[in-house]
Amino acid sequence: MLSVERWTLNSYTHPLTKEQATKLRALLEELGFEFSSKEYTLFFAQKNKLSVAVYEKGPKVLVQGRDVEEFVQFELEPKILGEAKLGYEEVHSPEMFEPHFGVDESGKGDFFGPLVISGAYVDRGIAHKLVDAGVVDSKRITSDARIRALADTIRKTSLGLVETVLIGPAKYNELYQKFSNLNRLLGWGHARVIENLLERKPGCPRSLSDQFADSRVINASLLKHGRKLTIEQRPKAESDIAVAAASILAREAFINWLERKSKELGVRLGRGVSPSVKEAARKLVEMNGPGALREVAKVHFRTAHETAPDYYPAPPPREEWTGPRDLLKR
Repeated sequence: MLSVERWTLNSYTHPLTKEQATKLRALLEELGFEFSSKEYTLFFAQKNKLSVAVYEKGPKVLVQGRDVEEFVQFELEPKILGEAKLGYEEVHSPEMFEPHFGVDESGKGDFFGPLVISGAYVDRGIAHKLVDAGVVDSKRITSDARIRALADTIRKTSLGLVETVLIGPAKYNELYQKFSNLNRLLGWGHARVIENLLERKPGCPRSLSDQFADSRVINASLLKHGRKLTIEQRPKAESDIAVAAASILAREAFINWLERKSKELGVRLGRGVSPSVKEAARKLVEMNGPGALREVAKVHFRTAHETAPDYYPAPPPREEWTGPRDLLKR
């Protein structure tokens, strides 16, 4: 029988159907929870320092406080969700606990800042420790402080078997002009991270990342150096603990760069392509000229053209991805 490690959580969230939300309210009433009003919730209930909130948006349930794990395993999962996952990750996803690299990136959709690609190695022991520490996909974490704390934990737990390649805006713009396609640039960056990790863990059998292009794009670079490992890509790969760890490391490097550069320039370089980002771009052009954007932003974005139309041409129609042969022609 497979041995499964268990741990204590103080927070748990899961989407619900409307029927499940109704059923959960009845269960909480039966268990003696006390209900009170809370903004944006369908209902909010507490008992013995354990709170259960079902939010209108979704809807989704958030369980917090004391004995979260016990409530989820013995009440919520079997009686409402009809499944048993918490504490059984190794049963449901055994491949997540086998030795492999996880690779993910940050910054590709942000006008300002670098493209950062990170990787992390896990085996069974490391994977369990990262799950226990609360490592999840960085997109689920809204606090920069939490990102930095988890990144420190990942570095310590992974015994140094992590890697980050930060491509600053100036270099990014140069490479983008060379590759003329973000998928090719991502494939090149992923290959650099994997090669660097292989130097320290040459026996690793596979690498996993989110689906963004044909995996042969990465292999095309790796095989030049005689590297042999299985490259796997799949949608929503961030559910894998190694990919989630990589996403946190990449996000940390990205937000640290933005913060440092903002202080240096005296202009807040925001994330994404929001109106405040466009305003910051206009301010930089007024202060230092249109060429300054090349040092802090991805100038193939339409935002660059909108900010300095005489200096940056409008981006061409998006090029369709036709496969790895297109990369090998270059």
